[in-house]
Amino acid sequence: MALSDHPRHPLTFGPSPVHPLERLSAHLGGPRIWAKREDVSSGLAFGGNKTRKLEYIVPDILASGADTLVSIGGYQSNHTRQVAAVAAHLGLRAVLVQERWVDWEDPGNDRVGNIELSRIMGADVRLDDAGFDIGIRPSWEAALADVEAAGGTAYPIPAGASEHPLGGLGFASWAHEVVAQEAELGVFFDTVVVCTVTGSTHAGMIAGFAEIEDAGGRPRRIIGIDASATLDKTRDQVRRIADHTAGLLELGRDLRDDEITVLPGWEGPAYGIPDASTVEAIRTVGRLEGVILDPVYEGKSMAGLIDLVGDGTIGPDSTVLYAHLGGQLALNAYSAIFD
Repeated sequence: MALSDHPRHPLTFGPSPVHPLERLSAHLGGPRIWAKREDVSSGLAFGGNKTRKLEYIVPDILASGADTLVSIGGYQSNHTRQVAAVAAHLGLRAVLVQERWVDWEDPGNDRVGNIELSRIMGADVRLDDAGFDIGIRPSWEAALADVEAAGGTAYPIPAGASEHPLGGLGFASWAHEVVAQEAELGVFFDTVVVCTVTGSTHAGMIAGFAEIEDAGGRPRRIIGIDASATLDKTRDQVRRIADHTAGLLELGRDLRDDEITVLPGWEGPAYGIPDASTVEAIRTVGRLEGVILDPVYEGKSMAGLIDLVGDGTIGPDSTVLYAHLGGQLALNAYSAIFD
């Protein structure tokens, strides 16, 4: 099946905007850097990259007859907030397991930001002390069983929608959207930089751009910046989801190793814990561009981009597309950083 053959339920305003980061580009003194903004692409609870993934999952939800979406993330999960928003939009219930994935002491960590919005939207939020892992979690499986035992019909959406069979399609679509915007703007992005944790955002891009390249498009680098601090698991998951998504697109070949790049070095001490490079990247982009990043994902991928420009991995003649995936609401739970 071609991408267009997979049903999609629109949840966004349309293509997410693309714009140049002129002052950041001048500051770094090298390539021209642009941003594609998933953080301002939807009217559902501030949107984000998971909303794009859910566009391809909603048709399956509606076909299933489910009355309750059941998902999981950390206390400050952007994903669970977006699931709560989609549930409200569709008139469904949401049960959200929120595990303690980040060992970060902030007095509002389980009350502000993403989790506050999920509660406002009527989700059944269930706190759990379990730590971070990108795999399938027993707490999530228990929540699914609870819904069924109470007479509901549960629809399972794993963390980040990544392990969902359709989880990679949203960002395969993103790749096609980028090509259309390049044609409108008269630009070619030879390098794409994206944050990688549960994997399907990055994996979808890989599969989508592979399809485009095989149809005669120009090759480009897709650089994933690890923010999981579980590098081997993340690399394996990106590969597996990318291969699966390529199969859904009927790519007709195996993905090459050089198409899958996940780089460590900016993940900080652990998932969700910023280091000095994260904070400096947030400050730099905020002060130069008025664009806000977060300390869990975007601050880390931007720190990677800045250093890759600095060491020449991204050359001075490159035109770079930075994938801004959202996540700023989590800043409310990191207030001490910017005192």
